[in-house]
Amino acid sequence: MEHVLERATRFRGQVFPAQSALYERLASDGQSPKALMISCADSRVVPELITQAAPGDLFVCRNAGNIVPPFSQANGGVSSAVEYAVVALGVRDIVVCGHSDCGAMKAFSQPEALQRMPNVAAWLRHAQAAHSVVCSAYHGLDKKAETRALSLENVVVQINHLRTHPSVASAIAQGDLTLHGWFFEIETGHILAFNGETEQFELVVEGRSLPVALSPNRRLAARDFVGMAAE
Repeated sequence: MEHVLERATRFRGQVFPAQSALYERLASDGQSPKALMISCADSRVVPELITQAAPGDLFVCRNAGNIVPPFSQANGGVSSAVEYAVVALGVRDIVVCGHSDCGAMKAFSQPEALQRMPNVAAWLRHAQAAHSVVCSAYHGLDKKAETRALSLENVVVQINHLRTHPSVASAIAQGDLTLHGWFFEIETGHILAFNGETEQFELVVEGRSLPVALSPNRRLAARDFVGMAAE
């Protein structure tokens, strides 16, 4: 911990002065982040570093397994962060970011490791659908490949959960929100992005358009049939 404290001191003395005007503006004007990023709490995954974001650019929510519980009346930190980001801050993009070598996903193949962590076990039930997909549709994988497949499928599952939140559903219907599913490879620095049209992950390459899970188009499913019941 000592080296962390040393760097904190160095920040105030060496880093902050060069960005003091930015921090002063953020303190006086408030925040207006461009996106909400929901990532794993893994210490090797740093959203601001991966995206090269400046202070004020990202609203970040981190938890074990980059999980977004489906909406319910029971309050929770992730649900509150999503609602606040969309309604109060007006973010136009939400990124769910998984990563390689994810300990939370490894736990599915090591259930005995969760016996002493009942809260973690309960939390990971929100990724059970991804585990079911991998068990039924992927065959012949070794443990490493199984964890990778599970981590990727988990991103897709959490995006689907995200769409159950009223604030998100409303913003999607109005065409005000883009959803992204990312996977960060710790060992290479590569980012894979989920393409909602092909339903496949693609390697993000500088200079190419970024694949998105759900593009910002108005989605009013009943638009062409409203009023028909009265005819």
